[in-house]
Amino acid sequence: MTLPSQENVTQYIAQAGAAAWQVPQLGEGIQRRSILKVGVIGAGTMGGGISMNFATAGIDVTIVEQKPEALHRGLGVVRSNYQRSADKGRFPQTEVEARMRRLNGQLSLKALNDCDLIIEAVFENMDLKRQIFSSLDEIAKPGAILATNTSALDIDEIADVTKRPQDVIGLHFFSPANVMKLLEIVRAEKTSDEVVATSMDLAKKINKIATLVGVCPGFVGNRILFARQVQGQKLLYKGVMPWDTDKAMNAFGFKMGNFQMSDLAGLDIGWSKGEKTDNPIRDALCEMDRRGQKTKSGYYDYDAARRPIPSDITANIIKDITGVEPTHMSHDQITETCIFPMINEAVKILEENKVQRPSDIDVVWLNGYGWPADKGGPMYYADMIGAKEILKKMEELGADDPAYTPAATLRHMAKNGGKFIEIDTGGLKTTRS
Repeated sequence: MTLPSQENVTQYIAQAGAAAWQVPQLGEGIQRRSILKVGVIGAGTMGGGISMNFATAGIDVTIVEQKPEALHRGLGVVRSNYQRSADKGRFPQTEVEARMRRLNGQLSLKALNDCDLIIEAVFENMDLKRQIFSSLDEIAKPGAILATNTSALDIDEIADVTKRPQDVIGLHFFSPANVMKLLEIVRAEKTSDEVVATSMDLAKKINKIATLVGVCPGFVGNRILFARQVQGQKLLYKGVMPWDTDKAMNAFGFKMGNFQMSDLAGLDIGWSKGEKTDNPIRDALCEMDRRGQKTKSGYYDYDAARRPIPSDITANIIKDITGVEPTHMSHDQITETCIFPMINEAVKILEENKVQRPSDIDVVWLNGYGWPADKGGPMYYADMIGAKEILKKMEELGADDPAYTPAATLRHMAKNGGKFIEIDTGGLKTTRS
């Protein structure tokens, strides 16, 4: 493996961050829309955090919830977050009230009829999101931008219920939204240049790092994450315990490994009691009310300080379901199994023209998923490893699961050379009509 100097890595990261703001397809003279008032649907963790970004930037926000208690609770969390920051000296105490005055809680979508931008931040359910956007189509004023915070769903399908699909865009904030820097701006099939340009400018105003991506399951960040998480699950069926996979990911440089991240997010996301999914280990843990950190147990047990402790209960569940005895696998083997599929998936995203450039993928993973900075991002790291070695592993994994078949570009590079960070497939494309 070729190790670049830290100076070279730092320089690359800076250049990648600057390049992410450049959207050549927009051309010159694109009109921007004025965003003076924002609406946010949902006052939960995401909705509240999203609202804070705008209130902090001096923009008035109307937050809509269904029930008074949910609205009151959400605004209370926002106030607590602001107060905690003021107590730490991050801004004057007077700013707490100033920012809270910019937040207007309401119980009806009709209160959003004068907003310039409306962001839907409800849970991941396509029927619900389509219902909301159908209502917004009737309520929102002409020219209002209609955005969804979905992390994986088809935005074209959401936009399809409106008579103004040119005004619909994805604004995928990362949790906690008031802290995390990354904002995936997702261009749908019919999203207008004006809406894209306005969203990119607005991202700067609210102090985010934006990347423009296209519509595909999971977009760029989560699509690559899914590739890693699935391989982590497959390792369980080979006898590799969750904590062993996580130790390898930690050694690689991630603060949280596959299963630590799952426990933090909550194992019951997308699961309901009695449901049988394609992840029976997760199902069994949830049925035992082991749903992650919030229940003090998931893949791990957690002490009072929320420190993860390897669990005999989880180990027994894994053994009962897989029928496999626990085994040892080296950190290098685990890393190749989890990281190389991420690179392969990133190359496929480039082949499908769902991202502007390879370095944008690195920007996403550095700022949204805690990719270790000394390794530059998945594309930069791929050049450290080399295409031949990555192809060898992907051929092995692809033989087991066609979803991991090596990307055509990866095969080409292994044979003919070339750099991952220089892959050029033509940039982000849509088939707008």
